[in-house]
Amino acid sequence: MRWLMLSLVVLSGCKAKPVAPVKVAAASDLTEVFAELGQRFEAETKTRVVFSFGSSGLLAKQLSEGAPFDVFASASVAFVNDTVKAGACDGATVQHYARGRLALAGHAPLPAFTALADEANKRIAIANPEHAPYGRAAKEALQKAGLWDAVASRIVYAENVRQALQLADTGNVEVALVAWSNVVHREGVVLVDDALHAPIEQSLVRCQRGENAEGGKQFVEFLARPESRAVLLKSGFSE
Repeated sequence: MRWLMLSLVVLSGCKAKPVAPVKVAAASDLTEVFAELGQRFEAETKTRVVFSFGSSGLLAKQLSEGAPFDVFASASVAFVNDTVKAGACDGATVQHYARGRLALAGHAPLPAFTALADEANKRIAIANPEHAPYGRAAKEALQKAGLWDAVASRIVYAENVRQALQLADTGNVEVALVAWSNVVHREGVVLVDDALHAPIEQSLVRCQRGENAEGGKQFVEFLARPESRAVLLKSGFSE
């Protein structure tokens, strides 16, 4: 009996180590759709997922400098490749997961894209093209449409597309070029002709320094399932 009681005391002191959350670095255009998919993933797996949203370029820099993420979902394969070259993520796991669309957002009525040169649009927000794929697409579209020279002095640079949208929502700019996925459920959004810029091909990769590699693998597999693909498609992405 004494040995039994001692064993129970020892076992009661050995608490199971809590499972680390799956940490996902994700491009800002995924803010709304990953909120929904994250809830579904948690309900199914009972594993918590924590998202850090930002511009793809800045997230790639954080990963390359040692940030402990399990998955990187980028709005550009180029930034995914940067993390692989830095040894932060596993190149064998790189995969395409969506194609994004560019849209105009702001207070109605919104101008047509070709009317952005009108001086009534005193300030136009875009994400910084240096590290934000949607900002790069926005600048390219403005250049290809012959509008850049007319609007360059009125451009307000945001850190990412979510911040560009916030500038429009708060009235700090008249219009913003953002991800359609951030405004897909809003009325009066103007889609930008995707022939005006290179395709926004979005890729993800599993990374090395997170604490839940198996959970990261499960999350990536979860995103590839038909029901998750359907959520992405209804949220403004295409295959």
